[in-house]
Amino acid sequence: MLNISEPNMKRLLDLLRNKFFLVTVAFVVWMIFFDKNDIFSQYQYHDQLSKLKQERDFYLKETERVSKDLQELTSDKAQLEKFAREKYLMKKDNEDVFVIVREKKAE
Repeated sequence: MLNISEPNMKRLLDLLRNKFFLVTVAFVVWMIFFDKNDIFSQYQYHDQLSKLKQERDFYLKETERVSKDLQELTSDKAQLEKFAREKYLMKKDNEDVFVIVREKKAE
């Protein structure tokens, strides 16, 4: 059992009876647990922000890569022909296209 001396007990009771202390404690509890911006919501917002930043970085890199590809394709006719053959299986009239699919090794 706790051994609280009489003067300490009186100070504790006086503190608990102090209306400013009670209002402050109530305000802090309200802000931490019940407000729309409580701790749990802040954690969720932070997590969502991190995911959105990752998505933004991914899309910036993808945009840069696609822009580079577009620049290469619009400036080099041989590169455009290679791209059309590989991606869309296009061919000239006197050619045949053979698609070779390699089987994946089963582990």
